[in-house]
Amino acid sequence: MMLVTGANGSLGSATLAALRARGVAATGGSRTPDEGMRRLDFDDRTSLDLAGVSTLVLISAGYAEDDQVVGRHAAVLDAAVRDGVGHVVYTSLTTAGDHLGFAPAHRVTERLVQASGLPWTILRNGLYAELFGTLLTWADDGVESAFGDGALAAVAREDLAEAAAIVAADPAGHRGRVHDLVGTPITAGQVADRLGVVHRTIGLGEYRRRLLDETPGLLPFQPPMLASIATGIRHGFLDGTSPDLADLLGRPARDPLTTAVAAASSTRPAAGR
Repeated sequence: MMLVTGANGSLGSATLAALRARGVAATGGSRTPDEGMRRLDFDDRTSLDLAGVSTLVLISAGYAEDDQVVGRHAAVLDAAVRDGVGHVVYTSLTTAGDHLGFAPAHRVTERLVQASGLPWTILRNGLYAELFGTLLTWADDGVESAFGDGALAAVAREDLAEAAAIVAADPAGHRGRVHDLVGTPITAGQVADRLGVVHRTIGLGEYRRRLLDETPGLLPFQPPMLASIATGIRHGFLDGTSPDLADLLGRPARDPLTTAVAAASSTRPAAGR
C-alpha cells in the first residue's frame, strides 16, 4: 500500500487523487484525517504508524521554522525505518532554489532520506505557478510585484502531483534518482499582459515593508521566505529549465502562465471595492 502524507493539503490531496486515478491502492495520512485516512501528526511520534506501507510519499511539512520542519521529517523517517517502508519519495525544492530562505530544511531532509538506508527518490519541485500569480498585488491600475523583469520556471501544482504519482507507482524505476521538476519561465509582465493590465515593479525594501506592516496573519518565518523568493526571481536565479518534468509526465507540462493568470485573477478585487 502507498501512503501520501499531508493528504489534506493542496499537493498531498492532488497526489493522492492522481495515484487513485491510475488505479493504485493508496491512502493518505494527515493530522486531521478524513475517513479512511491514517492519523499522522508529525509533532506526535506516537501517531506515526507506517506499518504495511510499501511506498511513502513524504510531502514536505513546511510552514514552520527550519528546526521544526527537520524534526518532523526526521520523526517520519525514523518511523519509516522502524516499520519497514519499502521506498520513500520526498518532495523537495528545485536545485536552483538553494539560496532561498527555506532551502536548508529541504536539503537537510534530503540528507536524512539518503542516510536512512531506505530506497529513495527525491523530487525537487519548482515553485508553483499558482504561488507566482497570487504574489502579484493588485493596485488601482494593474498589478505590482518585486519581481522586476525576472522570470520563474514555474510549475502547475497538478503537474507536480502527477509526477509524484508516476514515480510512486513505479518507485524501483526511480531508485536513487533526483528529479528537478521545473517548468517554462514566466514573468510578472507576461501575467499582467494576459490580464490586460500594467505591471509595476516595487523595490525589495518596499516589498519587505509591506510584508511586515501590511500583511496580517503571516508567521514570523514567512516575510524573509517571501522576500527571498522575490529577490531570487528578480535577479535571475530561478529561471533555469530542465527536461525532467516533461520526461516523467510523457507529455509537455501544463502552461504555467495560464495557471498563474488564473491565480492572479482569483485575487482581483471586485469592481467598486
